[in-house]
Amino acid sequence: MTLDIDQIYQRGFDLRCEGRYSEARVELERVVRQQPGHVDALHQLGLIQGFEGDFDGSLATLQNLSNQNPKNLGIRYDLAMTQMMLGMYEEACAQLRYILSVDPTHEKAAQQATYC
Repeated sequence: MTLDIDQIYQRGFDLRCEGRYSEARVELERVVRQQPGHVDALHQLGLIQGFEGDFDGSLATLQNLSNQNPKNLGIRYDLAMTQMMLGMYEEACAQLRYILSVDPTHEKAAQQATYC
């Protein structure tokens, strides 16, 4: 039985959540090979970059994805958290304010915005 793209993505996502980054990357890259524009898989790969220490690469990936998908608040939130971690407070706060302007009920953004 072959896994469909959603199952492969979910396996990669679950592995990423378990901290099994190299295994997650393999699965998520399989998704991207089959669907090069799979935003969720690209998003998770960007997070893995940061978790593995490639902060500049993660920042670039998330910024690029955010530019391509400006309405995706999940990507914007992760971009803001990466910016915050890297000391880019003004940029992070701008992202958080944008998220809250679109979705005032975004709990995580509201919590983080208290630091702005």
